[in-house]
Amino acid sequence: MEKTYLKINRADSVVVCLEAMKKGDAVEVDGKTVTLNQDTPAGHKVLITDAPAGTNIIKYGYPIGHAITDLKAGDWVNENNLKTNLKGTLTYAYEPVNDELDIAKEERTFEGYVRKNGEVGVRNEIWIVPTVGCVNGIAERLADQLRKETGEKDIDAVYAWHHNYGCSQLSGDHENTRKILRDITLHPNAGGVLVLGLGCENNQPDLFEQLLGDYDHERIKFLVTQRVDGDEVEAGMEILRDLYAKASKDKRQTVPVSKLRVGLKCGGSDGFSGITANPLVGEFSDWLVAQGGTSILTEVPEMFGAETILMNRCKTSELFDKTVSMVNDFKEYFLSHGEPVGENPSPGNKAGGISTLEDKALGCTQKCGKAPVSGVLEYGDRLQTNGLNLLSAPGNDLVASTALASAGCQIVLFTTGRGTPFGTFVPTMKIATNPTLAQRKPNWIDFSAGQLIEGKTMEQLLPEFIDKILAVASGEKSRNEANGYREISIFKNGVTL
Repeated sequence: MEKTYLKINRADSVVVCLEAMKKGDAVEVDGKTVTLNQDTPAGHKVLITDAPAGTNIIKYGYPIGHAITDLKAGDWVNENNLKTNLKGTLTYAYEPVNDELDIAKEERTFEGYVRKNGEVGVRNEIWIVPTVGCVNGIAERLADQLRKETGEKDIDAVYAWHHNYGCSQLSGDHENTRKILRDITLHPNAGGVLVLGLGCENNQPDLFEQLLGDYDHERIKFLVTQRVDGDEVEAGMEILRDLYAKASKDKRQTVPVSKLRVGLKCGGSDGFSGITANPLVGEFSDWLVAQGGTSILTEVPEMFGAETILMNRCKTSELFDKTVSMVNDFKEYFLSHGEPVGENPSPGNKAGGISTLEDKALGCTQKCGKAPVSGVLEYGDRLQTNGLNLLSAPGNDLVASTALASAGCQIVLFTTGRGTPFGTFVPTMKIATNPTLAQRKPNWIDFSAGQLIEGKTMEQLLPEFIDKILAVASGEKSRNEANGYREISIFKNGVTL
């Protein structure tokens, strides 16, 4: 490692420690020597110029909060002496930035499953989708029995996507449930889907079927268990055997990388997230968009403090207005529950070197690179536009990842500095921000962006990262898939009856 610290932007008033540093250690920056006043952990910030109370602290070239006490050059800057500047909703002005991506078009491909409607899946699985949580047990029993009967030969997997909803919900929550279950049912990673209903639920199976629109009746089947005389499990197995017989004949085909749709997510972030993994994912996102593909950024509360960067990258004033509404609506959601908009970083975030929501957001939003924003989606919407899209969803890891997959992403790229094993209903690749995590949890981590602080350049690492993602798109299992860690979670905001 050439340096033990990094100044990210020339305007910054802090440097980030690339490894743990001791009191008395010195950093040479901007032609001066700064001596550390405290032991400072890796990923954390050291002030390089005096900051009286109230002074903005600058990182990534933007304020990440203000000093709440007089600070001296060499001080460790953390959540105990730094406070967010975020407040309530704001009025924004559209100041478009129209930077075109200067990235060569490559003739890259992957091996995917081309569906009847032209969409492409990266997996060929059999799914059971309950319309209501009351039939979760039946759904799991059916999935288990089909696995035992078939050994999952000639398909990739069998899963039941259990959840707690579909009844006793009102208005927005009910529609959120219906839309997410619709999106899962229509997802191209499934070669066959059994929609399993009870019969008396609010999410009535007949009305849910109408919500699907013009769907493939050969690959999506319905069973309402209250309408079955006798054994509903055997009735379900008859349908599943037929779906399995059809899906098992599907074969991968070579398709252009422009058919790839990737979700961008981070969780368990640390001080390296905005230096290694998020910029790497951002470089990939820009590359994919330049090839005609699609990426989606979500986690709206983790845009607070960096939202103007995204707003000004919107291609049109209409998209700008949608992004403003997306951000301010989420702030109103916080405020309506009596919660401040700036209290987001988790204990793990803070331990890893992230002190305020602005600190987190400015690192988080790097996952979407520099591409212009081509689309803005409401929660539960399905993709309509190629290129970079923004999606309204919370920061919660499983809720946001489920929302990304539901929008149509075949893969979710998940950067993490603390580590996490989970996955949603599509491959959920974990990208480590630091080499220590990658070494400690190889059973969780798919790729280490920590190589960027071990000497590799972005130009060297990006091609390896692209190859890895295309390998997973072509059938290589992500770590969460190999471990069998897969589930869904639906956003809830209202009363339970």
